[in-house]
Amino acid sequence: MEQFHFDPATYADCIRAEIPAYDELQDRIAASTAGLIARRILDLGSGTGETARRVLAEHPGASLVAIDESARMLERLALPNVRLVTQRLQETLPQGPFDLVVSALAVHHLDGAEKRGLFRRVFAALRPGGRFVLGDVVVVDRPVAPLTEGYDKPDTAADQVTWLRDASFRPRIAWKGDDLALIVAERP
Repeated sequence: MEQFHFDPATYADCIRAEIPAYDELQDRIAASTAGLIARRILDLGSGTGETARRVLAEHPGASLVAIDESARMLERLALPNVRLVTQRLQETLPQGPFDLVVSALAVHHLDGAEKRGLFRRVFAALRPGGRFVLGDVVVVDRPVAPLTEGYDKPDTAADQVTWLRDASFRPRIAWKGDDLALIVAERP
């Protein structure tokens, strides 16, 4: 994938062209948050806020903290009850507890060790009974999304489930489509 986060004006068109199941993934992420009482939500790699908007529609009245390394992308997410934080996913997460943590198409930019560290930090930031919903590019035999070497670092869905389990989550693969996966991980 190209480094979309540098151009918020063209991100939506580019991502949909390169990832045909983009809207389906977004819908599935939001649907995977249903049934959870989420008053406080953390969105990792928020970009222009597509995931945040869909998740907030499922949880009206919730507050959301949006993290992205690009302040320009976050500018598109100036909504009531949304706090914008410009930082990298490798950094300390905002103070929890959160009821729900979501992420779409951001974690694949981290290498395996960074993913494992992030999963431990997400677990610590979630309240008991909270949920982490991760939709992202994963390694498959025939990828659909174009990848940029050194920037895109996907791992298999199975590896990520193992790392989430190692972080004390109860994870499951909720959906797979081409080289995308949706993983739902509950904090006991």
